[in-house]
Amino acid sequence: MLEVTFFGVRGSTPCSGPDTARYGGNTSCVLVQVPGESPIVCDLGTGLRYFGLSIPEDEPFIGTALCSHLHWDHIQGLPFFPAVLRPGAHLEIVAPVQDSRPLAEAFAEALAPPLFPVGLDALPGTFTFREISDGTFTLGSATITVFPVTHVGPTNGYRIDAAGGSVAYISDYQQPYDGSLGVSETVVEICKDVDVLIHDAQYDPDEFAMKFNWGHCTVEYAVAVAQATKAKRLLLFHHDPGHNDEWVDKASAMAIDLAGSACEVIPAHEGLVLHSKG
Repeated sequence: MLEVTFFGVRGSTPCSGPDTARYGGNTSCVLVQVPGESPIVCDLGTGLRYFGLSIPEDEPFIGTALCSHLHWDHIQGLPFFPAVLRPGAHLEIVAPVQDSRPLAEAFAEALAPPLFPVGLDALPGTFTFREISDGTFTLGSATITVFPVTHVGPTNGYRIDAAGGSVAYISDYQQPYDGSLGVSETVVEICKDVDVLIHDAQYDPDEFAMKFNWGHCTVEYAVAVAQATKAKRLLLFHHDPGHNDEWVDKASAMAIDLAGSACEVIPAHEGLVLHSKG
């Protein structure tokens, strides 16, 4: 079975305080582990640092990151990932094809002066880059399906199938501008019958009306995607930094009522560990 661990569940920017302590304030980072194989990390947000702290110092790190896109909240944990601050470490970064420059150049520009004190070449570990916006490839025994999703700029969704289980990761997803609940045929087809659907659930309807073109969706839309794909479990993800624990509690209760018996709904929180099996 696949083991899924949440190290960062927040969207847009990290936040900290007593009102967000239960769900956590670190940005997107989810570990998907196939038993006995190299780790697969979904996004490189600030939660990545905490994943790194869980890796023994004497354990050589070799793994793959599936980046949904290159917005700050999804890559800013990379230079603070202890596991790549060690000689011999290697991380392959998978991300969408960029509009104007190769993927490696885009990372080099984001993590370099004056935006950051040092560049990636100053880190002891090594990096390789795989640009893909559609298609499949394998990582060990896992099959990774890559598909484009609507957001602001090139953005991927991912489905991971291995060890008798399946996980779909759609961290940032633009709901139709008019607030309707239609789901793209691509998402429905690729995520059909997935065991675990990790999905953007950033706004309520009033917030969406103010930010309808910011690339995110409502909690109601996340439920609609889960129902359309017949997902077994929906993990509400990418919580807004302005939403405290009580807000997430209430939104989750509403989502559970909306979903009914169609699927299990769980609000993602830091430290949550679950297992996916068919």
